Amino acid sequence: MLRFGLRSKFILLSCFLFLLPWLGYEYVWEMEKFLRQGQEKTLVGTTRALATALHERPALFDEQTNFLDQVVKGRDLYAYNLKNPIQLDGKLNDWDSYQPLFWHYDKRYLQKTDNKHQASDLSFDHMVGKFDNYLYAVFKVTDNTLIYRAKNSLSITNNDYLQIGLKTPDGQFNTYIIAPRQDGWVNAFDANTKAPFTKIQGYFESTESGYNVELRFPINMLGNKLGFAIVDVDNKEALLEPKIMSTSNLNNPNDLGSVLVPSPEISRILKGMGHSGSRIWVVDNHHRVLAQSGTIQNADGVWADGLANKAPETWWQRFEQNYLHPIYYKILTRPENEFLDTLHDVASMQGTHLAKALKGQPASSWRLTPDSKAVILSAAYPIWIQDQVIGAVIAEETTNGVRTLRNKSLEKLFNVILAVMLIGTVTLFFFASRISNRIRRLRDTAEQAIDAQGRVTGSINYSDANDEIGDLSRSFSNIVSRLGGYTDYLENMSSRLSHELRTPVAVVRSSLENLQSLPQNELSQKYLDRASEGVERLGKIITTMSEATRLEQSIQSNEPEPFDLQKVINGCMQGYQLTYPHQLFTLDVCQNKLPMQGAPEFIAQLLDKLINNALEFSEANTAINVGLKQSENKAILTVSNTGPALPEGLTEHIFDSMVSVRSQQMQQQPHLGLGLYIVRLVCDYHKGSVTAQNNEQGDGVVFTVTLPLVNG
Repeated sequence: MLRFGLRSKFILLSCFLFLLPWLGYEYVWEMEKFLRQGQEKTLVGTTRALATALHERPALFDEQTNFLDQVVKGRDLYAYNLKNPIQLDGKLNDWDSYQPLFWHYDKRYLQKTDNKHQASDLSFDHMVGKFDNYLYAVFKVTDNTLIYRAKNSLSITNNDYLQIGLKTPDGQFNTYIIAPRQDGWVNAFDANTKAPFTKIQGYFESTESGYNVELRFPINMLGNKLGFAIVDVDNKEALLEPKIMSTSNLNNPNDLGSVLVPSPEISRILKGMGHSGSRIWVVDNHHRVLAQSGTIQNADGVWADGLANKAPETWWQRFEQNYLHPIYYKILTRPENEFLDTLHDVASMQGTHLAKALKGQPASSWRLTPDSKAVILSAAYPIWIQDQVIGAVIAEETTNGVRTLRNKSLEKLFNVILAVMLIGTVTLFFFASRISNRIRRLRDTAEQAIDAQGRVTGSINYSDANDEIGDLSRSFSNIVSRLGGYTDYLENMSSRLSHELRTPVAVVRSSLENLQSLPQNELSQKYLDRASEGVERLGKIITTMSEATRLEQSIQSNEPEPFDLQKVINGCMQGYQLTYPHQLFTLDVCQNKLPMQGAPEFIAQLLDKLINNALEFSEANTAINVGLKQSENKAILTVSNTGPALPEGLTEHIFDSMVSVRSQQMQQQPHLGLGLYIVRLVCDYHKGSVTAQNNEQGDGVVFTVTLPLVNG
């Protein structure tokens, strides 16, 4: 059976201290939820503050959106912000990172519908971008027949060409044509005057499937309308009408598509928000970005300010970083600054928060990055002009700041919890050890105060402690003291009884003898015989008690002497065979000397009690077996008989004083249970031991005496 000591129980109870990290983690997790709610409210407040700066300022939006009812992608152009200037070389290498933003124009954009038109006949990919003060445009044209402008021709339209239509800032509509004679640098021509227009510069490069065109011109010549058309002339000689594929209708200024260039005025307003710890967008009511500030990788809000990891300075910080943090971050996750963000199409921003904001309702939303490394919070607030929503401010932040703050809080919390758990466990362990040691000392003292036979042989030194264990030790000391007095009284009772009973027994015996000398009738003689018999039994009882008392006194005063155990046993057995001629004895006694130190007369008395016990319990016509052998430095004496078995649970107490297993029918002579008690006294005197057990067949009892030998 598994046994738990006090120390084990205290250690088990101290395991409940492990609830502290869980409770701390749950607490900090709840704190993180509140921090996220606070971050959400703060971010909405940021968008509200910026939107307030843009309310009722129509000049910032009139030129950009012109309050269009609808924006059609492909017709209405958006000038994306370019990270670097474009090298005009026709190779399109600088546009590689912007390929997803290209818009594909196919037969849907032909000015005259042609269901038989093939993409290989004419199609193109196109986008416009802005860098510094220039607007850049790129065209990747697929054309199965490329016709250059003839070198000696004054016409600029009897060939393949690119047409540009735009409105100037003052509202004037202008048209320009790019008609190259060969690959290389090109300039535009004014479509009305046919004069060169050098502000529009570009590069023409033929390809296997068609050609590439890169253009640029100053933004200050552009208003809010812009369109491009690719004119494909397949045969100069044939009177075939050229195919025209355009972004919008360049023949009618009212049908010309719009162009949105990110607003420098709004960008200057946003510049003041560049240190807010957020990525900010200003969007018109057609979901197009007017201005942008900040990057999402650095947009962790104000929560992580001052929490940057510093190099450890003290030994504790080094220990914490090298040993504790690796354990903590088995559970925690470090915020990642390198993560993939969903690519926003700034020409058509999307999101539930933006949709609500453009309906006049502030909103926010959470989203996980595609690589699941970061959570991004987005908030949007509407911009009002004359009770009409004209756009919205969007602010985005990651939760990295909140997570960093959470991690720092958990690090400090775990440090405190570990210290509390360590100190608490060690304290409980030493407290349990002290209690268990005190209880163990009390147990050992109690066991030493009482021997195996239940006699009180010592006392218990009580403790002066004022706790329960001290009170228990004092109670034990008092109990053992009282038991000692009572045991002493019981041990001396037989000697006192034998002394006190001798005189009255002698008086009764002499009186009966005197009566026996007088003539008696038959009835009186019968009563006198019964009285004489009772007196004889009482005399034998007194003799037996005196014998035990004398033996105890003899043991206390006897001086041990050397003797041969084998010789003593052989001599005694010869006497028993003469004394009990009708009883069969079987002997198995070794022939070598068995030297001992002690009292041979006590050994003879021990064997006498064992033989008498065997005689009384032996069945008729069965032998009493006596054996003596040497085992290492010990002598083993066994006496066995066939007869009733020992009752269960009495084998350990049969050698105690006043214990007998005889039934009333077997007690033909008086017995006080002192015979085997004398055997145990003799064994104790010789530093030996005696045991009684039923034999293997269960039809008898074997007594085994083990006595130590001395080196001869």
